[in-house]
Amino acid sequence: MQTKINHQPTTGSIYQAKESRLAKFKKELKRGKHYYILMAPYFIIFGLFTLIPVAVSFVLSFFHFNMLEFPNFIGWDNYSRLFLNDDIFMIALRNTFIFAVITGPISYIACFLFAWIINELSPKVRAFMTLIFYAPSLSGNVFFIWLIIFSGDSYGYLNGFLMSAGFILEPIQWLRDEQYILWVVILVQLWLSLGTAFLAFIAGLQTIDRSLIEAGAVDGIKNRWQELWFITLPSMKPQLLFGAVMQITMAFAVADISIALAGFPSVNYAAHTVVTHLMDYGSIRFEMGYASAIATVLFTLMVGTNLVIQKLLRKVGE
Repeated sequence: MQTKINHQPTTGSIYQAKESRLAKFKKELKRGKHYYILMAPYFIIFGLFTLIPVAVSFVLSFFHFNMLEFPNFIGWDNYSRLFLNDDIFMIALRNTFIFAVITGPISYIACFLFAWIINELSPKVRAFMTLIFYAPSLSGNVFFIWLIIFSGDSYGYLNGFLMSAGFILEPIQWLRDEQYILWVVILVQLWLSLGTAFLAFIAGLQTIDRSLIEAGAVDGIKNRWQELWFITLPSMKPQLLFGAVMQITMAFAVADISIALAGFPSVNYAAHTVVTHLMDYGSIRFEMGYASAIATVLFTLMVGTNLVIQKLLRKVGE
């Protein structure tokens, strides 16, 4: 009979493995100390103004805190109130999902397509067209021009055009009628969406090695769509991921445009979003525990969506 020998790691071998990993980490830290020193200011600022506030917000979401009294632990009450008793939050959540589902993918695809087309132009024309497409993002509150276009009287550009053309007999209250408000804000958001992601895609397209395209032609790439899928997109995955993060953040964090166009709050909360709901409880009512619960839910939605997008982007080029 053959006896089975179980090779189990001894305490000494485990200790040696941990010690070797620690020594390797120290060696790596020492070798790259100059890089870590240069990155230290960013990490300190990022930790102070991003990581710590997120952690504090998560902890506060389990407390009742009105900034006047000492925080009182209430467990999951804020979350139960949020999902079971706050009808306005459910409206805001629905509107936010509509924003994200429509503006996120459309703006992301539009950013890439425009960047891909503009990249084929000559350098001077490319620079001019990049400025033209990026200009709305540079112009701050330029979206206020849409207040004139969608003005609810006959002097509004859209109402004036429709009345002169005979399509309508009286002005439409575009920003006061709840059946139009959300779609107007979505339209303006799409107009503003060619921002940082657009520039990232332009930069990514500029860094693609032309020899890969030539090698692809030799290996059987027959048209531009195959070149796009098998060469262009895999070569700029970091830019695609960065653009996805930016567009997701923009899609879920809609607030300024909604407030500027539809008011705060909007008519029957037709353009109310999770961020404006957060501003209501955090900046006006000062219910910081409840506002922290709203922020935690929003943060979870963003992180979850980002993880799904990252998983999908890994399949690009396969």
